[in-house]
Amino acid sequence: MKNYNFTINGNKYSVEVGNIENNIANVTVNGTAYAVEMDNVVAPAQNTNKVVNPTRPAEPVVDRTVVAAPAAAASSSKGGSLKSPLPGTILDVFVNVGDTVKAGQRVILLEAMKMENNIDSECDGVVKEIKVKRTDSVMEGDVLIVFE
Repeated sequence: MKNYNFTINGNKYSVEVGNIENNIANVTVNGTAYAVEMDNVVAPAQNTNKVVNPTRPAEPVVDRTVVAAPAAAASSSKGGSLKSPLPGTILDVFVNVGDTVKAGQRVILLEAMKMENNIDSECDGVVKEIKVKRTDSVMEGDVLIVFE
């Protein structure tokens, strides 16, 4: 497993790359697991100014464009929590304790960087606890809702 720390637009990300089978990589970003589909290996561009070490073969360049695969496993499982994907302010909460939700259902409206962001449930389940209310400020990774 390889661990990386990235800062993108001032946000810190802890990325753990697990096993890679075929073109699917198991990646964990700030504690959330993803199945990431990678494009095929891309041949390196030819550069006539580059000095090549003849004793070591050139390594292929891999296109690391991240495309999150559908979370089929997450939608079939129950339980867990929903975390804020970015810092912002809660504008609305669309569920109540005891409500049954499906994966992909909008549960929270979050304002971040003057944009409204729909936050969808990542799993099927029953709302056990709502940790936020309207006008609350949240940070990236804060738990918003707990599911049974």
